[in-house]
Amino acid sequence: MTRLHFLIEGIVQGVGFRPFVHRQAARLGLSGWARNTAAGLELELEGPKAALDDFQNILRTAPPPLAVIEKVQVQPVPPTGERGFSILPSREGAAATLVSPDLAPCPACLAEMNDPQGRRYRYPFINCTDCGPRFSIIRRLPYDRPATTMAGFAMCPDCEAEYTDITSRRYHAQPNCCPVCGPRAIYLDAEGHPLPGDPIALAQQALAAGQIVAVKGTGGIHLACRADDPDAVARLRRRKHRPEKPLALMARDLEAAGRFCRLSEAEAALLQSPRRPILLLSKRDPAGQGWLSATTRLGVMLPYTPLHILLLDGQAGGPDLAVMTSANRPGCPVLIDNEEALAVLHGVADGFLLHDRPIANRCDDSLAMVWRGAPVFFRRSRGYAPQPLLLDRDATGVLALGAEQKGSFAAGRGRHAFVSQYIGDLKNAETLDHYRTALHSTLDLFGLVPQTLVCDLHPDYASTRLAEELARQRGLPLRQVQHHWAHMAACMADNRLTGPVFGLVWDGTGLGEDGTIWGGECLMGDFRTCRRVGSLRPVALPGGDVCAVQIGRTALALATDAGCADLAPDFPRREGVAALLHSGYRYPRSSGMGRLFDGVYALLTGRVTAGYDGQAPALLEALAEGAAPAALYTPAFYEDAGVRFFDTRPLIRALCTGKAAGTDPAALAAGFQQALCAMALDQCRALNPDKLPVVLSGGVFLNRALLDGVTARLEGAGYRVYTHKRVSPSDEGLALGQLAIGAAGLDS
Repeated sequence: MTRLHFLIEGIVQGVGFRPFVHRQAARLGLSGWARNTAAGLELELEGPKAALDDFQNILRTAPPPLAVIEKVQVQPVPPTGERGFSILPSREGAAATLVSPDLAPCPACLAEMNDPQGRRYRYPFINCTDCGPRFSIIRRLPYDRPATTMAGFAMCPDCEAEYTDITSRRYHAQPNCCPVCGPRAIYLDAEGHPLPGDPIALAQQALAAGQIVAVKGTGGIHLACRADDPDAVARLRRRKHRPEKPLALMARDLEAAGRFCRLSEAEAALLQSPRRPILLLSKRDPAGQGWLSATTRLGVMLPYTPLHILLLDGQAGGPDLAVMTSANRPGCPVLIDNEEALAVLHGVADGFLLHDRPIANRCDDSLAMVWRGAPVFFRRSRGYAPQPLLLDRDATGVLALGAEQKGSFAAGRGRHAFVSQYIGDLKNAETLDHYRTALHSTLDLFGLVPQTLVCDLHPDYASTRLAEELARQRGLPLRQVQHHWAHMAACMADNRLTGPVFGLVWDGTGLGEDGTIWGGECLMGDFRTCRRVGSLRPVALPGGDVCAVQIGRTALALATDAGCADLAPDFPRREGVAALLHSGYRYPRSSGMGRLFDGVYALLTGRVTAGYDGQAPALLEALAEGAAPAALYTPAFYEDAGVRFFDTRPLIRALCTGKAAGTDPAALAAGFQQALCAMALDQCRALNPDKLPVVLSGGVFLNRALLDGVTARLEGAGYRVYTHKRVSPSDEGLALGQLAIGAAGLDS
């Protein structure tokens, strides 16, 4: 007889691992015990060596479906003659294990929920060890029911029997519940008064009638209405003060999603995966469904909780395709509390489908597109967070605070990078509060103790001020990292590269080392050093940050710089701004690619304001889609102080004169995007003759045409090109790069 002691690390709690071990022990005739610890899972097994070998093989090849095993330590210990197997109480200690994301219902739970003879028939909180809420309900580790928001729901005798039955898939399932003992849904009218009847049916009837319903999910509350009812959507837009920004949809199934969109096999597979992100899908009619999105794509997800599945099943005449957008104040985090939702959404929602299970961790929907068969994240959140990313080096003690727009943080423990869920723009006070709460919750939950802080170079970012505050309070060293270097490092860490690399980093704005605003950069370096070797010709920003909204100002600045100011569109106070531009007034100057897109869109369409961040680049991409380029514009360059600049003036003149001559704006937009792809290749050939690996980062690479075009041209020229896979190329993923730079500094 042999006895082995196991320590297993990874996502091994809340995924049915202890029941899995118990079943395997019973099947193989092994005795012993298992328990959760703060570091993961600990167990001892005793029996014939052949049976123990079989167990270790199963552990490697067929672990529980939701488990992620990262490390297994096995040590022989003296046999005890123990008989039988037991699951011991969890052992408290310094948190060092991982937590599973919230995941969609498994097939077994769906079948049970639809069984009229079952005791969980149409129960909206059904779950088991293979599916259901995890991150959104956990308060602390180890992962046991008292440490979750299920603590207030005592299991009934039937659920308790399942919980202790080794043959049940709910054996030691911490959120186990049923209609007798678990959370309950409730439907309230616009004034917050509960209505009698089936809450799901009442919500379905309200949606069918064109009403707006607030729906509480796992990580937050949504506002829902019929997606095929333009009048209902228009009311939702008015009440939510969201006149133009695209709205996410939830479809009952692939067939419902396919009414408006085309789906590839890879998109269909990801939509149906347990993670259930929102995916940007191509419209069947590129100009259709304008009430949902003015672009050629729609964001679609499938239901990811039993409650959502029931809501869209059509039993009470409800829709099979609904708008499902975050319920929040403008610019604020998604709501999670029932009472706050009733107050904030009074006059917005016509009804409320809520439940009484508290949300411990706010978590927005993830948003991605499929590119080359894999997801590219616009935001990484529900279904993915808080699962950490694996780094190529030890990052213990490093805490990176990110930037300001699309704020995020990343903390290191060993080779794990714990990257926050989607948070939002930190200029908003409520979002900054959410950021602080999520930060401290993550540090506490995973036992992360910061020893080194890293933040952006910009002194006025809220994340920078918070980093300075933490440095003072805790007496910790603080390192500030240039914005675009962090972007480049994020793509390196995402692909586990060590460098050196050549980086094309294209985004809106970021403070440069020279005190100006950068954003269309060519960089060379690694995690220790970085230098700027190429950029865009800087353009004045008349009014500074106001240009992000008043894009006509940027158009005028570009046209003035190119010598064709008379072809720029009109906007309020244009003459005064033009006079100052001609006078040499020292406006802030920017090499930002995002601002270039803003200005070019205004020049081509005459639209002089943007309704939301990133609207003009998104609309320009949509305008160009499918159009033949008007011309192939040859990039021009000049050198200044050792930096090779893309001279935008010839391109702007060509676009303006083409527009004035009546050329189709779509063809001009396509030509503009092709010119940027050609420019990227030219810069690589001139500045990267040794053909270092090329990394693409920055939010502009969420433009599919540029991602396709730049990657294809560079690969065709023999360059190895790396793009983001695990975090967003936008500022949301930037904290990962800061973390990697900070970790490299630990070695010096």
